[in-house]
Amino acid sequence: MSLFGDGLDAAVQKAFTRPAPKSAPAQMRYLVKQMKGTRAVAQMLRISQRTVERYVKGQIKKPRPDLAARMEREVKKRWQPQVRAKARQKAATTAGIVIDTRARMGYTAPIGATDQDRIRHLTVALPPQHAARLFDAQEQGASDARLQEITAEALKEVYFQDGGRRAGSLEEVRFTDIEHLEFDL
Repeated sequence: MSLFGDGLDAAVQKAFTRPAPKSAPAQMRYLVKQMKGTRAVAQMLRISQRTVERYVKGQIKKPRPDLAARMEREVKKRWQPQVRAKARQKAATTAGIVIDTRARMGYTAPIGATDQDRIRHLTVALPPQHAARLFDAQEQGASDARLQEITAEALKEVYFQDGGRRAGSLEEVRFTDIEHLEFDL
């Protein structure tokens, strides 16, 4: 499970204009329509084609917990792609993204500076260029560690250096032991 990737996806999902299908048969019908056939859905969900057909007809209504989670994840991944793209575009060009986190943060600074790591709770509005870097990296399949590095660089510039007004000699920000992380558009 990807903390940063899932957090970015959850932020984009808040922009949805309609709720995604909730029941298992409705979710399965949506997936069959999107993937243009029951065979593709069966392979994606790792179940038999006949099982997919039975969900579509409404003969099965209650999936196993692991299958229910996979179905929900695949539906949300494909739900309202134009709304999702518009929300990402807006965040990357004009609005930016807000990060709310509680984590251990420290930094590397010149000798004599207080650079000891400590738990901080921050709610910071990141400018559009940082949102664009995060979304671009996510689309290119960046690992959670890479997304964490990009977020740390953004916090360094926006929070610690205040856009260049202070802490100009700050070298690196450490962003570890994340207790809470939430993004909002």
